[in-house]
Amino acid sequence: MAIIIPEEELSETFVRASGPGGQNVNKVSTAVQLRFDVRQSPSLPDDVAVRLMRLAGSRLTKDGVIVLTADRFRTQDANRSDARARLQALVAAAEVRPVKRKPTRPSLGAKERRLAGKAVRSGVKRARGRVSGDD
Repeated sequence: MAIIIPEEELSETFVRASGPGGQNVNKVSTAVQLRFDVRQSPSLPDDVAVRLMRLAGSRLTKDGVIVLTADRFRTQDANRSDARARLQALVAAAEVRPVKRKPTRPSLGAKERRLAGKAVRSGVKRARGRVSGDD
């Protein structure tokens, strides 16, 4: 089930970028700051929102807003689509429910092999002991 985030829930601001661009980088605001309020979003189920906030890490503000900054490219359009693609990847990763671990026990054969290996190692170490002085 693919989650679609409506355009109204995203806000973009354009800022000056660092990096390649020469004189252009000093004049044009090509970097994009994409903001998405996870806590207030009606389009995300609660469990996905919780996982998304955990995945966002340092990109999440105290208010529950994810801020993604994209300045890899020299144009606003390319940076805008890059930021949206990164948000889409984050949401897709948050959609995946973690698989619960089923507790298992080692098989009898595995236990026996482990103990046999320990016995061999113990014998090797025992053989390193002092040589008796009754020659």
